[in-house]
Amino acid sequence: MLELLAVLALSCPAFTTQPVAQAAAQPASPPRPQRAQSSTGPVRCGIDVLLSERIDLLKGKRFGLITNPAGVDGALRPTADLLARVPGAKLVRLFAPEHGIRGDVPAGEQVADAKDAATGIPVASLYGKTRRPTPEMLADLDVLVFDLQDVGSRTYTFVSTLGEAMIACAAAKKPLIVLDRPNPLGLERMEGPIRAERYQNFICWGPVPVVHGMTAGELARLYVGEMKIECDLSVVPVAGLTRAMIWDDTGLEWTMTSPHIPREVQAYLYVATGMIGGITKNVSDGVGTTMPFELIAAEWIDAERLAKALSAENLPGIRFRPLAVQPFYGKFAKKVLRGVQLVLDDPRAHRPLRTALAMMTALEKVHPGLAEYEDERAIGIHWGRADIIEMVRAGKSAAEIEATWAGELRSFAERRKPYLLYK
Repeated sequence: MLELLAVLALSCPAFTTQPVAQAAAQPASPPRPQRAQSSTGPVRCGIDVLLSERIDLLKGKRFGLITNPAGVDGALRPTADLLARVPGAKLVRLFAPEHGIRGDVPAGEQVADAKDAATGIPVASLYGKTRRPTPEMLADLDVLVFDLQDVGSRTYTFVSTLGEAMIACAAAKKPLIVLDRPNPLGLERMEGPIRAERYQNFICWGPVPVVHGMTAGELARLYVGEMKIECDLSVVPVAGLTRAMIWDDTGLEWTMTSPHIPREVQAYLYVATGMIGGITKNVSDGVGTTMPFELIAAEWIDAERLAKALSAENLPGIRFRPLAVQPFYGKFAKKVLRGVQLVLDDPRAHRPLRTALAMMTALEKVHPGLAEYEDERAIGIHWGRADIIEMVRAGKSAAEIEATWAGELRSFAERRKPYLLYK
């Protein structure tokens, strides 16, 4: 099995195969890396490999497909459209995750059963009355195919949909094929606590850290091994992918994975701001503005003071500038908010969860007690544990908070090794 070395840095207990000293030595504003092909050739996603080399997996089969608009091949053709035309196989049913099969449903809204306008194929919702395929949905299928683009966070519901589909396929004795895709954050960095059992939820599904450093195919293998899901699993891997690659290295064009992740910059920053916006009542993460997940802001923030406090943290790969915004929609619509924009200089050096913690601790220093947090359950299902706010209120630094889960990350780094697919 392929293995990944995980290095614990005492000054920053996030795990990475790059020495922390090297990352810390980055210049304050390094140029953004240019998109590049891998040294072995273009990166090709699982759908491209399936069509060119592994179409035998579908020949003679009636199958279903879990996908959305980010499920595309290298020429940006939708997987649903491509597989609907595979000779000698029949796409019987599409399955819609959060946001719908064509991505037109807002976050959190239920998705209805429907008929896909492009293919005429029935669509069964996995984000409505059920989030797991029912026996009836699977009864007339020989195999179920999964092709969704994750963003590298445990809270992104597509990897939860994957787990639920695996449980359903195991019960129905139907094989599942994962068409793998790159993790935009790369496959070396792991950050955050492992999900505590009592907080398992659709946005806190698998027993992995917040930033897990795995592809969907690797996570599926981990679900089989660690959660004992007896699913007949096949993974069609990404060709040309290495663990060191972030999205900018793949040469692939980003396609919108959900309404508020329109570009790769949102994928890089989703954890940094979303882990705050998701657990606060009065802090915006930019959703509702033209810069979703690129900022934090509130009516009560002194933007200049917060930007100065965060700049003093010298966080790698990221800068902060004060700004004012007025969201167009959402719970902060029409309100004038002030805060900071996250300017991403180097996504490879950026540590998203360390950045989230630094912003939370800076908010507490600059505006003690003004950030209003959700209840213990809501915090737990986002972070995997609920004592984060207690530590922030107590004046702990980001590094001190990270140190409390360093042992969990060491253990996870060892446990995940048998499930990894890429060097």
